[in-house]
Amino acid sequence: MGDKVSKVKGTNDFLQEEAKKFIKLEGMVHSIMSSYGYNFIKTPAFEKTELFVRSVGKDSDIVNKEMYTWLDNGKTSLTLKPEGTASVVRAFVQNNIGASSPINRLYYVDAFFRRERPQKGRFRQFHQLGIEAIGSENPEQDAEVIAVAYSLCNHLGLSNVVTKINSIGSSEARASYSQALKEFLIPHADKLSETSRARMDSNPLRILDTKIPDEIGLIKNAPVISDFLDGDDRKHFEDVLETMESLGLKYEIDPRLVRGLDYYNRTTFEMVSSDLGSQNAVLGGGRYDSLVKDLGGKPTPAIGFAAGIERLILCMNQANQSAPDKGPDVYICLAGDDAIKAGAPIAKQLRDEGLTVVQETLRRSIKSQLRDANRLGSKWAIIIGQDEVDANTVQLKSMDQGGDQSEVPSGDLLKRIRG
Repeated sequence: MGDKVSKVKGTNDFLQEEAKKFIKLEGMVHSIMSSYGYNFIKTPAFEKTELFVRSVGKDSDIVNKEMYTWLDNGKTSLTLKPEGTASVVRAFVQNNIGASSPINRLYYVDAFFRRERPQKGRFRQFHQLGIEAIGSENPEQDAEVIAVAYSLCNHLGLSNVVTKINSIGSSEARASYSQALKEFLIPHADKLSETSRARMDSNPLRILDTKIPDEIGLIKNAPVISDFLDGDDRKHFEDVLETMESLGLKYEIDPRLVRGLDYYNRTTFEMVSSDLGSQNAVLGGGRYDSLVKDLGGKPTPAIGFAAGIERLILCMNQANQSAPDKGPDVYICLAGDDAIKAGAPIAKQLRDEGLTVVQETLRRSIKSQLRDANRLGSKWAIIIGQDEVDANTVQLKSMDQGGDQSEVPSGDLLKRIRG
């Protein structure tokens, strides 16, 4: 026997209950998105590296430290997707999706890859769901996206959910604020980490995301971006909040909330729940009105959010959401060569009628097979031996109604199971 091969650090196996919760969550997402008129989109697992350099930002930690990048045989630099929005927008532009409709509501559930330090709920291969509403610049679109996020939280069983929200304004406002923030930080440069000092030149707004206590205390006295918004930005933000209030969606204005990626403007938000303790973030998103143009399309406004699947499963666990515990409809127990041959056509017939069927393939005793049927939570057991083959019948045993058993002609089997 050879040595075991272990999984790569920072990756995760979804097994048993966790796998069931993944399936349950995916089904929940498809149902919610359909109810809001969003359509599923699937993009490749890897893209040209240029896509993420241009969208996420060449000075971002994702591009500089976290991407899995390589040269293919044609010497083209390729990267495993570290996030979803850039790929969706690339597909939107390349396939001219905007020509079919002035507004496109898209969503995805996909795997992504970042080489960052693994920690609870965070992996190097991770899964996210996300939505992208492309085409509307109006505040009601912002509120709709946030309403979808609230619906997701409600279905997860999370309570005490609040949206932390801010506006970072136009690109001009952001540039003016970045300069003011830099001027505030320069006298305190010796108190900043090496990472923050580097960000002070490349993108000072990223320093607002710091998790270092001393830096958090320092930036409490820094200028706030709300002081740099123009009239249109303020009106847009006020209308977003008014629409949220009309929908009964709770929010807290957080003047220091900025999203870490370069493409964001105006509305930025994160959803948090006090039910989750110190790691209280559920999802985050914002508006990115220039990204379609930056990636070669016509100027098209957009807004979206993303949420980590692993993180949401932790939320499900916190909310005591169990995975669906549905066993098979039928377990077929077989004894003897002729019964084994007879079992497969019966299993196919029942599956063709939409039933879930498990068929014995280990040639164990009937007693062992019935024990397995009970372990799996099967509703019915079909028992076939030589006598049943000769008579063209089966023994039908109810596994959840007192164990009643009766002989049934094979032709009447489906009718009896369906009741």
